[in-house]
Amino acid sequence: MKSCFTRRAAAFLALSAAFVAVAAPVQARTICTLAADAADGRVLVEQGACGDRYTPASTFKIAISLMGFDAGILKDENTPVWNFQPGYPDWGGEEWHKPATPARWIKYSIVWYSQQVAERLGQARFQEYTSKFHFGNEDVSGEPGKHNGLQGAWIISSLRVSPREQVDFMRKIVNRRLPVSAHAYDMTARILDLGPIADGWRLYGKTGTGSPGSDGHYDPSRAYGWFVGWMEKDGRKVVFARLIQDEKAMTPSAGMRARGSLAEALPGLVAAADGRGK
Repeated sequence: MKSCFTRRAAAFLALSAAFVAVAAPVQARTICTLAADAADGRVLVEQGACGDRYTPASTFKIAISLMGFDAGILKDENTPVWNFQPGYPDWGGEEWHKPATPARWIKYSIVWYSQQVAERLGQARFQEYTSKFHFGNEDVSGEPGKHNGLQGAWIISSLRVSPREQVDFMRKIVNRRLPVSAHAYDMTARILDLGPIADGWRLYGKTGTGSPGSDGHYDPSRAYGWFVGWMEKDGRKVVFARLIQDEKAMTPSAGMRARGSLAEALPGLVAAADGRGK
């Protein structure tokens, strides 16, 4: 585990250095933007190619959260508190070295906390949940021959998912059609809550940043940026996924830029779609 994630840490350090030389203009292409009404699945926004599969990166923390709360490993947004240990992935900076709760895990996208939940589940149960969720290609085996699925099958490794499958998964969550407890749904929504945005909507979601390949090596010049989740207003829920890809290394992360751009645009896109449907 340590050697694999040391490589990733080195890649992130290289990325940080590259940020200094990056010019201000953003150079990223939007692979897909997809939004649908959670109640009936009606597509409200579909832009780009939404059927191809990519690494889910940290968006898979949503699934891991549901697993952890359902299995009783996670208790509430503040429990359990786990401490950073030497050898844990640490490329996320100072916040990854602090004691972590479920809420801080999601806020700071702490990889080692995900690993600890997965390891407590064990490979068999981890695979069982992923298969029952029908998440992407359902492959959490990890890199071939390395038996490291619990350490990061979702990070530039074996697990792959399309934007369309992400939206389908979000629908299952908001409509509570997965084999998990009500508590798991409630707590996961609580730690995904990003607060109010335009037009009276409330936003829930998770970012993810990865890159092409399946060997754990991060390429900052081709980074993928995910933002997936849902927004709510007056009892209505709209599920969404956006995936972008950088053409050069830049800051902030691709995932954070996907989130910022979609959070700003989505209420207007949905309003326009509603207007066309009248």
